[in-house]
Amino acid sequence: MRIAKPAIDLGLHTTNKDAMLAFWQREIGLPFQETLPVGRGVQQLRHGIGASVLKINHNRDPLPDNPATGYRLLTIAMPTIATPRDCRDPDGNRVRLVPPGHDGIEQIQIEVAVRDVDAQHDFYGRVLGLPSNGDGRYRCGTSLLAITHDEQAVADSQMRGIGYRYLTVQVFDVVGEHRAVLEHGGVEGASPVRLGDVAYISFVRDPDGNWIEISQRKSITGSLD
Repeated sequence: MRIAKPAIDLGLHTTNKDAMLAFWQREIGLPFQETLPVGRGVQQLRHGIGASVLKINHNRDPLPDNPATGYRLLTIAMPTIATPRDCRDPDGNRVRLVPPGHDGIEQIQIEVAVRDVDAQHDFYGRVLGLPSNGDGRYRCGTSLLAITHDEQAVADSQMRGIGYRYLTVQVFDVVGEHRAVLEHGGVEGASPVRLGDVAYISFVRDPDGNWIEISQRKSITGSLD
């Protein structure tokens, strides 16, 4: 996979906009970037974490009571933190703040709990083509993806629901990368679709059904062709 941005983004869904913004902006200290309307009563409030983006998708309408995905923990390296600190946002999403360099984390690490560790290593290493960090984790620039075993992990994660719901990887050619993932045995979540003159996106799913967005964003790549 030819990566256009050396970082992974994380998307969550909520119906608790004011409390979530207060937590992520004031308590955690993430800078607000912009609001994007994504349709169907959803506004995406984007917050920077270095090169990564936390996408807070606020839903106007109630969300289904779907179980949590495998995306269990977001760890953020912050220069203002001297010792690791765990907390939860108002929706119960787990957050860990650590000093830069703690456990090799430069900016963020996303922990994904899975039923079959070997299948996930095959997916993230061979199918997606992310480089191994050499310790069971995978690296995308300044972002780390850590795979942990949980035999009770959900077998068919759903996109809609409260909590961390999907990862985003930015690429130069969403159509080609989407096709390559499927050719290597990946499962399609949604075929490529163009969002006006802003981005071209698709979704694929890991062996537990966790969603990964493949995005070709014009502000990053310079073109949607």
